[in-house]
Amino acid sequence: MKLGFVGLGIMGSAMAANLVKAGFEVTVWNRTPGKCAPLAAQGAKIAATPREVAEAADIVIAMMATPQAVEAARDGADGILAGLRPGKGYVDMSTIDVETSLESARLAREKGAMFLEGPVAGSRKPAEDGLLTIMAAGDRMLYDQALPALEKMGKKLLFLGEVGNGARMKLANNLVMGGMMAAFSEGMALAARSGLDLAQLLEVLDAGAMTNPMFRLKGEAVAANGHFPAAFPLKHMQKDLRLAIALAEQVGQPLFATASVNELFKEAVASGLGDSDFAAVSRVVRK
Repeated sequence: MKLGFVGLGIMGSAMAANLVKAGFEVTVWNRTPGKCAPLAAQGAKIAATPREVAEAADIVIAMMATPQAVEAARDGADGILAGLRPGKGYVDMSTIDVETSLESARLAREKGAMFLEGPVAGSRKPAEDGLLTIMAAGDRMLYDQALPALEKMGKKLLFLGEVGNGARMKLANNLVMGGMMAAFSEGMALAARSGLDLAQLLEVLDAGAMTNPMFRLKGEAVAANGHFPAAFPLKHMQKDLRLAIALAEQVGQPLFATASVNELFKEAVASGLGDSDFAAVSRVVRK
């Protein structure tokens, strides 16, 4: 099976590398060509356009940062769609809104191709280790065909039915994650201002019902209130919160806490923390 991979950011580069290591023939493209070089050194082929990736692959996978980036790589004379043919597959693993995913499915199927959305839960390290959670939805035949590749990128794979369900599930997941980080940041800030030992607070959290890998992984950096190298950029979390709020408006679900959390992340972006890890939102709380 020949694979294509479009979008080699923090997540995409790691995911594509796992496919190359697994022995798949992989053709890659990125808007910044220099990001293709490490994968080429491992054996991947480099394409000049997303269209060339789709033309070379049986299944082309995309991992873009925003709905606008998805459209830029998907559409036009040099886009993914231009390289699709009947029987090919298009798997979009980006975290985007339902409408963009549905449009990608419609356009791919007009070309006679199959479509699958597959947003992931996890950040840099799980991506590098092939331990992501993949929330797939769309053409079941494509899911079955892509399964050997998906299994090299993820430890937990779910097929959620029709296109849109993957996007909805991912936004609900990230809504919870953003809210947890906001509450964690405020708890740490309160403890610090009260003169408590933050290492001991981390011990208390880790010993009880709130123990979780995120607090364990991010806790030391939040306690230090220092720099936050991006595993999951803060600006992307804010984008996901915004998309979750838009989805909630569509379905008539109030999001009282998330509205406030989104404002906190917006303030962090405005403070110049957008390219830092999303845990850097704690620096806004600790001002």
